[in-house]
Amino acid sequence: MKKILVTGFVPFNGQAVNPSELLVKALEPPEGAELERLILPVEFRGAGMALEEAAGALHPDVLLSIGQAGNAPCLAVERVAVNLDSSLSADGRTLLADNSGFAPVDEPICPEGPAAYFSQLPARALVEALDAAGIPARVSYSAGTYVCNHVMYLGCRLAERYGGMSSGFVHVPFLPEQLPGPNGEDGKYSLPFPEMLKGIQLILAELAKPASTQR
Repeated sequence: MKKILVTGFVPFNGQAVNPSELLVKALEPPEGAELERLILPVEFRGAGMALEEAAGALHPDVLLSIGQAGNAPCLAVERVAVNLDSSLSADGRTLLADNSGFAPVDEPICPEGPAAYFSQLPARALVEALDAAGIPARVSYSAGTYVCNHVMYLGCRLAERYGGMSSGFVHVPFLPEQLPGPNGEDGKYSLPFPEMLKGIQLILAELAKPASTQR
């Protein structure tokens, strides 16, 4: 039986909820797998330490991390994590410190590590399975440079260290109740919680399958 560790995050940036935390708490173990859950702080250092401790103690076969991305129009199955921590927005105008007040700018996650890691999860196949179920999804080629990317990078690095473990990341949009106005206002997107949950549950079911039967 496979052991799957799924992680989410607490709320951040003034939000009262984080859909990734709600998803982790609501998920049911998929058939043929044992499910472990971990809620991470939205802190570059703290999240990495908690993830490493859990992976070392649990030795999961699969690590699936989930995070909120307000600019995501759908479930975004990440393909690449880069060796970079930065709280600075892409236009260089906004600095978003993590929940501990730490705000790195263009710092390496692991100075001795590779420039990037690819997800060890079948990103394209997972999106195809979501599409077939009518869940809006896409493959994403940038997990950003904030705490989500940090966790994905370290997850892939831990998978490399331990062997026999695969790791990847999925971004989810805002919940409708997180937005002040109608869906799509100010270029932001949302997805109802039941639809998010259905999609992540489907991803878990795919990851619980033997590798030879995955899409």
